Amino acid sequence: MTGVSVLPELHYPTVAEQVSAARALTSRRPGLCTLRQVGASRAGRPLHLLSVGRARRAVLVVAGAHANEPTGSCTLLALARRVLEQRELRDGISWHFLLCADPDGASLHVTPAPRSLFDYHLGFFRPAGPEQPEWAPSVLPPDRLPPETRALTGVIDELRPYLQVTLHGTDLGGSWVQLTRDVPGLAEPFAKSAAELHIPVETGASDAAGWPASGPGVHVMPPPEAGPAYPSLPDDARHSTWYHAHRYGGLTAVVEVPMWASDLVDDPAPHPAPAAAIGRLAGRLRRDALEVTRVLDGALPRLADLDGPLLRAARWGLELVPGLADDLVRTPPADRTRAYVGSVDAFARRVPLRAAAMLRRVLRGTDDRAAGQLEELVATWSDAFAERFRARWVPLEHQVEHQSRTVVAAALHAREGTA
Repeated sequence: MTGVSVLPELHYPTVAEQVSAARALTSRRPGLCTLRQVGASRAGRPLHLLSVGRARRAVLVVAGAHANEPTGSCTLLALARRVLEQRELRDGISWHFLLCADPDGASLHVTPAPRSLFDYHLGFFRPAGPEQPEWAPSVLPPDRLPPETRALTGVIDELRPYLQVTLHGTDLGGSWVQLTRDVPGLAEPFAKSAAELHIPVETGASDAAGWPASGPGVHVMPPPEAGPAYPSLPDDARHSTWYHAHRYGGLTAVVEVPMWASDLVDDPAPHPAPAAAIGRLAGRLRRDALEVTRVLDGALPRLADLDGPLLRAARWGLELVPGLADDLVRTPPADRTRAYVGSVDAFARRVPLRAAAMLRRVLRGTDDRAAGQLEELVATWSDAFAERFRARWVPLEHQVEHQSRTVVAAALHAREGTA
């Protein structure tokens, strides 16, 4: 395989390991810590909340909202230990940690120590939008929300946090923050941490296309009247659980950190022809998705009785492509920098690659002859992705430290703003 291939120094914990570590913390400091079940998944797996302190003003930290973004599971435990060790972080604040928002998804994403992007995608899983706890409210009516979503919003209703932080990540790129309301002063410690740990800041993140920035890589949700950058995408962040804290005067910070870094997403220089470049990316997106769709269409007669989360997720991703490609062509670029074009490039690679990876797992599970064809695609596209973006592994301890520092900075600066 070409590109980056290294063994991470640590591993991403399973949900069971998270719970075991949380129990150890509560045993060590029973007067300060509690661990309780706050719900159950669709498959009956428990959702656990670790609480440190009893102050009325609360910070809620959520890990595992996306199964394929495992860094948050490490960060959450590191933060809990930090809060226990540093009394000043508990000064007037209680901290609450939802160990994993989607334990069913976590059981299906099986790359605890990826050595390369190809290795990462061999065990890849990310649910379809309606099955994602944070995004479900943006695509489903209230009476059809999954139990994981209801558990999360129930915790928010109980705690009324002044700050919710949800720990996300990206496979390849840089770090950025999305805020549902600005946190003045956050941009400086965020940028300082990223620089010290050699993590690029994704200044033109396509996830936050068109959002105003309070500093490099710190994006603030636009007002409701602002139209989405990609109108065809069904999931609107303004209807997600991120906004649930607003009914209690709180806000949400989404802290993203990369597993593999690329300096190409940290280039604020103007792109010479962004619309033309994005048009070419849209064409490649259509071609790649069509290649996977042809394999799926050929295999469907052999999968007539199969309808699992991997297949649903693969099909959901492929169904998004026509509208997304049209958006990229018809909508003027939300940002004209090289960083933004690079972020769109990465986004357009991920959608068909992830669909191919999940469909490969479905077909491999049934010994279908097309699984080998998809494995070749996943290998080729993973290597091309790593090579194009000059991927370099970010040591896991650096991922965790940067995400932890950013959470602490957000908590302290948001507390000042709501005092």
